[in-house]
Amino acid sequence: MEGIQVFDQRVGSNGDVVYLKVNGFIDTSTSLYLVEKIKDLLKQGYVQLVVDMSGVNYVSSAGWGVFVGEIKDFRERGGDIKLVNMTPEVYDVFEMLEFNRILKSYDSVEEAVNEFDVLRGLDITRWVPKRAPEEEAETPVAVAEKAIPDVQISPKPSEKIDSVRKVEKITWTPKKVDPAQLPITEKIKHVIAENPILGIFGIKKELATPKYGNTRISILKLHKLLKELNLDTKEKRYRFYRSR
Repeated sequence: MEGIQVFDQRVGSNGDVVYLKVNGFIDTSTSLYLVEKIKDLLKQGYVQLVVDMSGVNYVSSAGWGVFVGEIKDFRERGGDIKLVNMTPEVYDVFEMLEFNRILKSYDSVEEAVNEFDVLRGLDITRWVPKRAPEEEAETPVAVAEKAIPDVQISPKPSEKIDSVRKVEKITWTPKKVDPAQLPITEKIKHVIAENPILGIFGIKKELATPKYGNTRISILKLHKLLKELNLDTKEKRYRFYRSR
């Protein structure tokens, strides 16, 4: 349909989670098409839906109404609708209209799919290894190690390696310190040190908890700080976590 493209794929450990990729814009003229697609999936018995919004540049009130209006039927059947990869502009409107009180949002498809599987007690590693089964079989942590390359330094001087590790260590925030009293940059490091797999939206939500003094920060500001801290990708955040 003009203005919107919708593609679906079955993912998850059991292949019963639907990954829905949406491109274009969602407004009065395109929302009916999206509603029909979602209702059709529900009729087929699929109640776990992950909607990738990375290709969506605009969502009107009618567009948000699609998800709000359909989510009840999904949850009544034991499922849910999870939104992922929203652009900062779309997310700001999503939060401003307080749809975040109704719909769950995630920074990545993998994070949303894994939550579906974890809640059902499934082994989330059964889905990820499909991309590289041989490498995963040889080394349980092969994916993590491959995604996070070692520090590129000369292997000759062992002292240099130790010094690099020591430099990384001094950036850690001691767990004994009250996180709520820390500066915003240290709060961010503390969140990552405790849960490196969180995406930018997950970090934002964690900062807003009482543990971190109910710190409010926009996605754009958080992204800027993560970039300044050299923690703007999951690989960098995991590397920071591994350096502890």
